[in-house]
Amino acid sequence: KILHESRGRMRVRVMVPRMTLDEADILEAFLKRQAGIEAVKVHERTAGVIIRYKSDRAAVIDALADFDFEENASLLPANSSRALNRSYHEKLVTAVAVRVGKQLFLPTPVRTVITVMQSVRYIVRAVRSVLRKRIEVALLDGAAIVMAMINRDFDTASSIMFLLGIGDLLEEWTYRKSVADLADAMSLGVDKVWIRTAGGEEVLIPLSEVKVGDHIVIRHGSMIPLDGKVVEGEAFVNQASMTGESLPVLKKSGGYVYAGTVVEEGECTISVDKISGGGRYDRIVKMIEDSEKLKSSTEARASHIADHLVPYSLGGTLLVGLLTRNMTKAMAVLMVDYSCALKLSMPLSVLSAMREAMDHHISVKGGRFMEAVADATDIVFDKTGTLTHASPRVAMVIPFDKQDENEMLRIAACLEEHYPHSMATAVVEEAARRGLDHEEMHSHVNYIVAHGISSTVDGKTAIIGSAHFVFEDEKCTIPRGQKRKLDAIPDCYSHLYLAIGGRLSAVICIEDPLREEARDVLNGLRALGIERCVMMTGDNEKTAARIAAEVGVDQYYSEVLPEDKAAYIERAHKEGRKVIMVGDGVNDSPALSAADAGIAISDGAAIAREIADITIAADDLRELVTLKALSNALMTRINSNYRFIMGFNSALIALGVFGVMTPAPTSLLHNTSTIAIGLKSMTNLLSE
Repeated sequence: KILHESRGRMRVRVMVPRMTLDEADILEAFLKRQAGIEAVKVHERTAGVIIRYKSDRAAVIDALADFDFEENASLLPANSSRALNRSYHEKLVTAVAVRVGKQLFLPTPVRTVITVMQSVRYIVRAVRSVLRKRIEVALLDGAAIVMAMINRDFDTASSIMFLLGIGDLLEEWTYRKSVADLADAMSLGVDKVWIRTAGGEEVLIPLSEVKVGDHIVIRHGSMIPLDGKVVEGEAFVNQASMTGESLPVLKKSGGYVYAGTVVEEGECTISVDKISGGGRYDRIVKMIEDSEKLKSSTEARASHIADHLVPYSLGGTLLVGLLTRNMTKAMAVLMVDYSCALKLSMPLSVLSAMREAMDHHISVKGGRFMEAVADATDIVFDKTGTLTHASPRVAMVIPFDKQDENEMLRIAACLEEHYPHSMATAVVEEAARRGLDHEEMHSHVNYIVAHGISSTVDGKTAIIGSAHFVFEDEKCTIPRGQKRKLDAIPDCYSHLYLAIGGRLSAVICIEDPLREEARDVLNGLRALGIERCVMMTGDNEKTAARIAAEVGVDQYYSEVLPEDKAAYIERAHKEGRKVIMVGDGVNDSPALSAADAGIAISDGAAIAREIADITIAADDLRELVTLKALSNALMTRINSNYRFIMGFNSALIALGVFGVMTPAPTSLLHNTSTIAIGLKSMTNLLSE
């Protein structure tokens, strides 16, 4: 039933008595798969659905009309944050209800006994802290509770434990949800794989159709989608996401490879061992939990300061007690500490910001990368797929040596279809548009990074790639009398050169449509603090100059190699500058690693996404401005939280020392402010 709708937005109710958590997840997954639907939010308690769409309204209506829970049960995600949220909602409501119930209905002696029993675990933590010779927040909490009970103020002791419990619950909830959301964002995103049949033919099939025992072919720059054993070939595999190893590992026949790792060099065929991916989700969760990447340096400094302030809180308590001989004033100091608020608000701010980033289709692998974006002075762009659309188009195919235009395009598509690059995709799509069938007609394919592809077709060497690769490295020749034809090809295009048997056979002209939002994005980044916008591309000088002028970068470099991009970033670092790198290809990987924050485009090469610290969706470059604004706002919030915590708690201590406030209200205000700043840290940084 449609409850309300406006342009591009619809609110509906599913006409069922009640909706389970699984049904809500299935419906959400189903709607998100529909073309033209931009965002979906399902509220299982009310069976309500909010849909934002850009497609025809009738298509949305048809999708809703066709939906059936049982038919789409396979869409149920393996891991959902919906159940996690429900469990913590219930824990929070239960904790508050129990607290209110005790205060209203239990007599004072019974409440006192319960308070003493509940205090045991806090006292045990404090004793353990002493035994480990570490002065921590646990010791401060235990001492405050014990002193309150010695002073026969059991209500204050109970309030302290209640607020500490709520704080722990909120922190655990936000942390677990953020980790789960991050793990989902870092999932593979591989839809199709090349499978080698018994006859030796390679066929592209959906990942969901792969079975245990199938042989899949993984080439340079591609992600390994499933666990398995290498049965043919050799490859250097980047396993950093699974094992933390910084260097790629050589995998030969008999070696085991894991889903989510990436082939950096070489090619291998693996026999699939686990179609589920071997619990990659759980491994990612563990990796995130163990990773220091979650800690920004500001967050780490806050935690360090918090630990160092504990002894001063204890010392201040003893000093006030000795000077005033007044237990109440001494407790007023003890009831207030800086550590709880600092240790709660800083991680919550960072994790909540990372969660908010994902709401904008931005996946961030750690808090320190958001800090790097906030501090950045320079941003370096690759051209193809970043400043230009990720889907370049074939503008023309120019045959040489009396070759047929369509036949040359067919051969080019046959070679290029194996490799994840936007220009390769353009060639394959143009062949498909022309209805050209390009079944396997070549031998083993070799890929040379930033240069091209080499193979054999009908017994002749066939290569496709840059002019440098074709003419200088491979020494191919231009057919006699056709030099003028080659020179007349417009420089405004990117060029792919196809040579067969050592002679130039065709030039494929690729046009890169400039992103309409590119100039506005650069201006937006400058307004948010970026001082220098740089474009680096392997394209020729004329193409680079045209794009640079249209988009308005501060500097540009043409005909660069992968190592040139990384070298530029290293030079900028020596000048004391902080650099963001944005790229989408295999050749951007060294620069993405060298940058303070590497940003990959979501539909780029798998190795670029794996190495990058941040991934943004491919359909809108404005997400870079959102990321920068979000990062700036995060650092503002962290600094604001720090100032508030230090100022407010110092004021409470002063009021307690001068007898203006007793321990009970001091503790209440301190703990309430800690919870309040924690809750504020969980709110969105940017308006919708």
